[in-house]
Amino acid sequence: MKRALRALLTATTALAVLAAPTAAAAAPEKADRAALQKRLDDVVAAGAVGALAEVRDEHGVWRGTSGVAELGTTRAVPVQGRFRAGSITKTFVATVALQLVDEGRLRLDDPVETWLPGVLPDGHRITVRQLLNHTSGLYDYLHTLPLPPTPEFLDNRWRTWSATELVQRAVANPPTFEPPGSAYAYSNTDYLLLGQIIEKVTGRPYGEEIERRIIRPLRLRGTSVPGTSPLIRGPRPHGYVPALQDGETHLLDYTQMNPSVMGAGGEMISTTADLNRFFAALLGGRLLPAYLLDGMKTPGVEGGTYGLGLFLRDTSCGVRVYGNDGDALAYQSWSYFTEDGRHQVTVALTPDFRGDPDDAVDAFLDKALCG
Repeated sequence: MKRALRALLTATTALAVLAAPTAAAAAPEKADRAALQKRLDDVVAAGAVGALAEVRDEHGVWRGTSGVAELGTTRAVPVQGRFRAGSITKTFVATVALQLVDEGRLRLDDPVETWLPGVLPDGHRITVRQLLNHTSGLYDYLHTLPLPPTPEFLDNRWRTWSATELVQRAVANPPTFEPPGSAYAYSNTDYLLLGQIIEKVTGRPYGEEIERRIIRPLRLRGTSVPGTSPLIRGPRPHGYVPALQDGETHLLDYTQMNPSVMGAGGEMISTTADLNRFFAALLGGRLLPAYLLDGMKTPGVEGGTYGLGLFLRDTSCGVRVYGNDGDALAYQSWSYFTEDGRHQVTVALTPDFRGDPDDAVDAFLDKALCG
């Protein structure tokens, strides 16, 4: 549920959609804030129905929106709108797993076989650490599922998937590489297994552990782990996917869907403010001790960019930032925090699949994080 998926959908879909007006939340009239709004508008122009963002820096908090909340309307994107956060879910799951490590209930070098006997053909060779940093080599189950705009994709819209059957689809395919730990390959299968391991260790579903350990203590009131519920409750922008109808490709409102297909790899719903609060708490040392936080920041392979549930990236101004980004098909999001804690940004959009907004998003992130 990352950039490869976005590129695939964009490359296979050519759509004509309504031009979207711009709406901005009130913010101090400063040059840097005007530049942020301009870059958020550029994101929408590059390929989004709507976008929303929250930036925190030495000037305070800026919130902005662009585009529309729903096609065919002029309704502004709600600045506190909720969206499917996709793979940012993985950082929450990783945090819970590492808290269990800190409590002595789980070890990073535990083989998967220890907790999930018989689930993987080579479960004795793959460790919890390798699941967390995507060095397991496990095939990504996502590649076994139909994607938009095929009609088969829509056939699964309301289907409830179990982690077990999705993992089985993955292990029916050969590993991406051998041996485990020798390379990096992003795989949503890794985090489905981590969700199952958390349940084995605690006796509670991973979603309950996220609620108990992170959502409630941090008062993330716009954040939830929906399970099989298709709804996004509260204010929200509508999300869309390309769909073939009568031989033509159209945007279909996909705001409601059964998120169990994403599970522990990407099912969570959140807001820009909540994600900023979460990453500030995590990277500020409130959720994990320093040695485990350092592990999150350390790539699993030399020269890599993914640690134990965190991406690291260098901005255009040479500032190192940590966070994650997520793709939930109808919603895309990015959340990053500077190493010194002075700048933070979360931005989310609803793609229209006319083009690839990644470059425009990168420009927005750089402006927010570099000032």
